[in-house]
This record gives sequence, structure tokens and C-alpha cells, in this order.
Amino acid sequence: MKYVTSGPMTASQVLEKATEIIDEKYCRGAKFSCPEETKSYLRHKLGLAEREIFAVIYLDNQNQIIQYEEVFFGTLYAASIYPREVVKQALAHNAGAVILAHNHPSGLSAPSESDKRITKRLIDALKLVDVRVLDHIIVGDTCYSFAEEGEL
Repeated sequence: MKYVTSGPMTASQVLEKATEIIDEKYCRGAKFSCPEETKSYLRHKLGLAEREIFAVIYLDNQNQIIQYEEVFFGTLYAASIYPREVVKQALAHNAGAVILAHNHPSGLSAPSESDKRITKRLIDALKLVDVRVLDHIIVGDTCYSFAEEGEL
């Protein structure tokens, strides 16, 4: 969305423009060069949401971004995640790998037992169709990376 204004942009317009710029930077073919860049991107996409959102970044076999997609939406405390749907979308995008992500509106980024269980279920389901899970990042006031914590 392009803005033509006769005066200063509103805060909402600035945020929308920033979103456009960030999305253009990470369009198809871009790569995240380090975990901090991935976390920063996801913090921007999920950090201010008032309810849980589960998202997937689909990557090709060279780990280049195919698509970012918010797949499941929940409440303040939880979102129902269905591995079958994630597998279906990964195949539809012809993904070779994925980065899973969701937010905790409470601000606490530590994974719950439920987060650990669904991560394992998703890894197992995606492995059946040769799609690698590179990370699962939880966005709160900080970001928690399953890969950095050795939990993948």
C-alpha cells in the first residue's frame, strides 16, 4: 500500500510501511543469515499479537524463503495446531525445510510441555515427507529457539 500524504504519517501508517519494507526484504529467494535475524523478523510479525498465532516459514532445499504463513489462530493462552495441515501446506509450497514459530502474548517465551510435544509431533510428521524442521521459535518479550537450546 503506497501512501500519499499532505502531512506527517500516522503511527499506523508508519507501521504498515515498515511491514511492507520488511516483507519485501524477505520475499522469495532471501535467506536468513543468522538466528538473530530470523528472531527479529518473527518478533516483528508476531510480537504484538493479542492472541496466539502459529506461523510457518516455508523454505526451499537451499533454505531460501518460499513463503511466511500464519497457519493457526488461537486465544490468549493457546492455539490448536494440526500436523496434517502443516504437512499439507509444506507439500503445497514444495518446501524442503520449515521454521516453525508462535507467540506467547503473556510475554514469557519459555516453552510449555504442550509446545515441546507439538514440536516433536510436527518434526515426526514432516520427516515422513522429507521436510526438515530447522527451528521452532517462540516469540514473547524475548525469543526462545528450540534449535539454539538443543531441543530439536
